[in-house]
Parts: sequence; structure tokens; C-alpha cells
Amino acid sequence: MIKILCVGKIKEEYLKNLIKDYQNRINKYLKIEIIELKDNPNYLKEITDLSKAINSTDYNVALDIKGKMLNSEEFAQFIDKTLIINSNITFIIGGSLGLNAEILAKCDKVISFSALTFPHGLFRGILLEQIYRAFKIINNETYHK
Repeated sequence: MIKILCVGKIKEEYLKNLIKDYQNRINKYLKIEIIELKDNPNYLKEITDLSKAINSTDYNVALDIKGKMLNSEEFAQFIDKTLIINSNITFIIGGSLGLNAEILAKCDKVISFSALTFPHGLFRGILLEQIYRAFKIINNETYHK
């Protein structure tokens, strides 16, 4: 199973549609779950809630600008190899202030998708598209080029 643990709800209908479309596509390969935590104006409370929601038995991946960048093929290999060893991968997306050292320390890996900053909802869509692309690559199916 792949989980996406994130802060905040998506308000824009077009982003909800994008996210739902990719969730449906990914579910043909593997179950995917999105866990939304309440966006909290108190950053420390947001971090505490996020910390409590992290399952230490999952392979936890922080998505952070300071992480290692992978291309699509490397990302696919990472997912493929990790799911062989661990049945659950959880991708963690922070709120507007990002993830702090406490959360990063709880993660097995830190990945960056770009040096750019993306709106939260759009990034969730980008992550889902890349997960879908990874499964297409893993299964030698056309799509990713």
C-alpha cells in the first residue's frame, strides 16, 4: 500500500478531480490512501499531529526541498525495491511551513521533486502522477516517455 500523509484539504475542484483521477489509475496496481490532517495555524501543533500520524513500521518518505532528486526511472526503481522489502510506503507532505527536523528524523528517506515551491494541492497531483508513472515504468507499459 502507498499512503500520502499530508496537511490540509484540497479546496479547488479541478485539483480534486486531478487527484481522484490518479488515485483511480494507481489503484489498478496497488491500493493508495490519502490521509489529510487538519491545517493548523499553530505550526508546533501541526508538527505534533503529523508526528503522531507517522507509522514507524511504514517506510516513510519526506518530500522536502532539501531531499535527493530522482528522475522518473529512479523513482520507479525506488518504489519497486521498497515495496519488495516493506509493504507500506508513506509519502509525507508538510504544510505551508514545511517539515521540521523532528519529522525528517522519523523518515527513512527524503526526496525532493524540485528546487521550486509548489502549491500544496498541485504538488499532491504531481506526486500522484509520478507514482502512476512509476507503476507504468515498473510494468513496462507505455506512458512515461
